[in-house]
Amino acid sequence: MKVPVLIINMKAYPELLGGGAVKLAQAAEKVSKELGASIIVAPPHTYLRQVAEAVSIPVYAQSADPVDPGARTGHIPLEFIKDAGASGVIINHSEHRLLLNDIAMLVNKAKTLNLETVVCSPDPLSSAAAAALAPTAVAMEPPELIGTGKSVSRTKPDVVVETVNAVKRVNGNVNVITGAGIEDYNDVAKAIELGTVGVLVASAIVKAKDWEGKITELAKPLVGK
Repeated sequence: MKVPVLIINMKAYPELLGGGAVKLAQAAEKVSKELGASIIVAPPHTYLRQVAEAVSIPVYAQSADPVDPGARTGHIPLEFIKDAGASGVIINHSEHRLLLNDIAMLVNKAKTLNLETVVCSPDPLSSAAAAALAPTAVAMEPPELIGTGKSVSRTKPDVVVETVNAVKRVNGNVNVITGAGIEDYNDVAKAIELGTVGVLVASAIVKAKDWEGKITELAKPLVGK
């Protein structure tokens, strides 16, 4: 993972239907090339291969199931995510929570498959626990702020700093990013100022009328513009 980074979690918004997921990914790729910014996109599983084949920037899966390939109706093992073209996976988002032993299984297996991992956590303590598993990054997102427009970097800066310090005490090699309510340039700039190396953003981008413009706004602080 190249940092500082903007990770766009597309979730399952209706704006992605009818080719929207690819168009959003292509807008992100264009901004990444123009600014020299590190941008990762995470489309729904149904569009994973399509998006991965359409852009050159990293593509992550939004989740994975802690199972091996086999008789697993409705499950998505990491091997299938890698085969679809993903280079990483988001684990334990507040909308798709897992048990600690399942998170550990996924992080460890992802390493054997050369997949990067971003483990989401709601607070500093759980972020430190996630860091002990040595994922690529920990993304601290207070669930009560997700989708509210009240950014974590603006409303809970002390929690962000505490998370950065807690993770670094456990494993200094783990990247710390943050999310929840990230809406504009200042939110991202503040997150970087507080010691993180990027942000995880969803609705602020997916629901924007001008995808390229919004991605540009949020990516500029990553490159000091």
